[in-house]
Amino acid sequence: MTVLKFEKADGAEKALHVIEDLSKRQLINLHDAAIVSWPEGKKKPKTKQLTSMAGVGALSGAFWGMLFGLIFFIPIFGMVVGAALGALTGSMADVGISDDFIRSVRSKVTEGTSALFLMTSDAVQDKVSEAARGMKFELIASNLSKEEENKLREAFAEEEAAPAY
Repeated sequence: MTVLKFEKADGAEKALHVIEDLSKRQLINLHDAAIVSWPEGKKKPKTKQLTSMAGVGALSGAFWGMLFGLIFFIPIFGMVVGAALGALTGSMADVGISDDFIRSVRSKVTEGTSALFLMTSDAVQDKVSEAARGMKFELIASNLSKEEENKLREAFAEEEAAPAY
């Protein structure tokens, strides 16, 4: 899973369109995706699962619902759901979603921003980097190796440093 944060509430939606196009061109395998957008002036974010995904590899709405509940809504409930919350976060940690991941996403995805949650594989790195040129995002979380993460960060740091003509 990769989570990208955008500085605008519609940034994740625009990025998803780019990823879907890359997927159609077989430059990345898009297994599933979900978007969190938090428009200015709203008390809570809106969530949306990619509904066009069907069959093998697509996660259920229940997974995304639990994940987004843990990240954005659970703090509201406080101690009332303490035991259940402990069991749920424990099971999420088994699939790589730790308390640190939850805290990181919660602290960074705020009013006026958006995030794209992607489940992908087999990306043609240079083509994906080229397609993402000009997008401004922060990599919040990834299951990429440290080496792969560093390459991704370097690729986008170079793009930011290049002058726009």
